[in-house]
Amino acid sequence: MDTRRLSFLLELSRLGSMRAVADELGTSTSTVSQQIAALAQEFGTELVFPVGRGVRLTPAGKRLAEHAAKILAEVQRARLTLDPAGEPFGTVRVAGFAGAIRRTVLPVVRELTRTHPAVSVEIHEYEPREALGFLASDAVDIALTYDYDLAPMPESTEWHTAPLWETPWGLGVPSTAAETGTGTTAAAGTGMTVPAGSGTAVPTPGRPLSAYQGHTWIGNSRNTADEDALRILASLEGFPLRITHKVDNIELAQELIRSGMGVGLLPEDRTLLPGVTLLPLRAPGVTLRAFVHARVGRDTWPALALVRDRIIAHAGNGAGVAFGTEPRTGVGAGPE
Repeated sequence: MDTRRLSFLLELSRLGSMRAVADELGTSTSTVSQQIAALAQEFGTELVFPVGRGVRLTPAGKRLAEHAAKILAEVQRARLTLDPAGEPFGTVRVAGFAGAIRRTVLPVVRELTRTHPAVSVEIHEYEPREALGFLASDAVDIALTYDYDLAPMPESTEWHTAPLWETPWGLGVPSTAAETGTGTTAAAGTGMTVPAGSGTAVPTPGRPLSAYQGHTWIGNSRNTADEDALRILASLEGFPLRITHKVDNIELAQELIRSGMGVGLLPEDRTLLPGVTLLPLRAPGVTLRAFVHARVGRDTWPALALVRDRIIAHAGNGAGVAFGTEPRTGVGAGPE
């Protein structure tokens, strides 16, 4: 069997039309049709049936397409591992959120110019679902994503996943302008105090999230993870949550908060603007978890493995980083 024919069937299952497959693979629709027909003859069963001016996969075609993904991945793995000690070279495409790119990818790019000049990195800034979509379609080689422990993203057998770091998040609320006699600023209605002008909260145990149920809430404009975590927290305290503002930048979110326009999640390891108080969330808390993903069958490519391993090293203490063990920093630790 010519395994290249399987790629035509796999792309047809993904793209839905022979014209789209032809455009994707740089060939003609007649060639796509011929390859699918030859594959059907090899297996002795129909793989497609006509629908209008197009085609759809038969049940047998769908099952073979599922096998094709695994077969092609194994063929690719075999090719890439023929010389596992080979010198890395080529372009590695990385998609991820801004905080991860700043924290892990840019340092790797600077290193590679000195240590492995034959390896280059393409950077694409995307939110997790976007990045994983591009990884699934083989448009990128590595995806950097995040979720929250309260609302984890679904796992997939399509790629290998390694943890990078975790960061606790709290609830960002506006501070009052009144100062106490001890040189602190009171956080309105919270029973908490903040060193004047510092924007750093001093936690008071047991502060209920429901104290802010009547406020306007701020979510993320490009990812639902923040909103999912907030809604879970709100449901645990028995009140509905209304997301009004949606922004994709932590600094802008803080500007909205200190302007009294709403409250929302903020990372505990970032410097806060004056006028913003961070209330720690405990029992349950909200912890952001960052990950690196590479497709199964591709992650043994020396250039990809090199970039992935360097990313893991820059995220914390190396490949063995476990959640809860990595020291927090104040730079690029959260999504933007």
